[in-house]
Amino acid sequence: MSILVNKDTRLLVQGITGSEGLFHTRQMVAYGTNVVAGMTPGKGGQWVDEKIPVFDSVKMAVEATEANASIIFVPARNAADSIFEAADAGIPFIVCITEGVPVSDMMRVRNYIDQKKVRLLGPNCPGLLTPGEAKVGIIPGNIAIPGNVGIVSRSGTLTYEVLYALKQVGMGATTCVGIGGDPVNGTNFIDVLSLFEADPHTEKVVMIGEIGGNDEEKAAEFIATRMTKPVVSFIAGQTAPPGKRMGHAGAIIEGGTGTAADKIKSLQSAGVKVAHHPEEIPSLLA
Repeated sequence: MSILVNKDTRLLVQGITGSEGLFHTRQMVAYGTNVVAGMTPGKGGQWVDEKIPVFDSVKMAVEATEANASIIFVPARNAADSIFEAADAGIPFIVCITEGVPVSDMMRVRNYIDQKKVRLLGPNCPGLLTPGEAKVGIIPGNIAIPGNVGIVSRSGTLTYEVLYALKQVGMGATTCVGIGGDPVNGTNFIDVLSLFEADPHTEKVVMIGEIGGNDEEKAAEFIATRMTKPVVSFIAGQTAPPGKRMGHAGAIIEGGTGTAADKIKSLQSAGVKVAHHPEEIPSLLA
């Protein structure tokens, strides 16, 4: 089983005719994802690789193809409007890959989608992968195999490293979800942890965090009080020099909070095994 995406997902690609959108659409189709439509204003009536119809609006695409998920590959200045358009068209699950979306835009987006029955993943995220079923985003499909481990991560690159480390020892994933590292996003650790807790096929969970903010501390509280499944974690930035911003826009330590040490302490107090390095995760799960 999986969470959020599977072989029944009918995917629409916003920005399909751009270089990034086209490249990753082909990668997703090659993996087996059911991409039913694309959308680029002014390009309606065209076809991608002679099998994916392109529409001028999300509404037209949904009406014609019954798409139930959307992935966004558009420039940062257009990302918020693309999310609004998908939400208004009734798409229940939206993935925004775009990085560099202004925080002010994301605050407007969150205020809007919170009033609708819409789940947003991202922005500035690698998307998600349900091995053997669907790849929605940019996570390489060949680094993971189906299994019983749920993975949620703020870091794209570390996600790939952990998936491959698991595969090397024959361990696979139900779904791997990259939530992105921006300070304001659509889906957080607790949202995904609760889905894994409810999924009968997910038996163990890996949570990959990083310095900055307090999302990991909030997740630790949720794990301690609400989760019955074992959780293993890794926190990136354990050797980050004080006073420097590292990596994602959300990796900001301020007021003496948000350090790797703070997060590790909270997670260990919640009964979570914390790895010293990503390659240690498979042995901690075993």
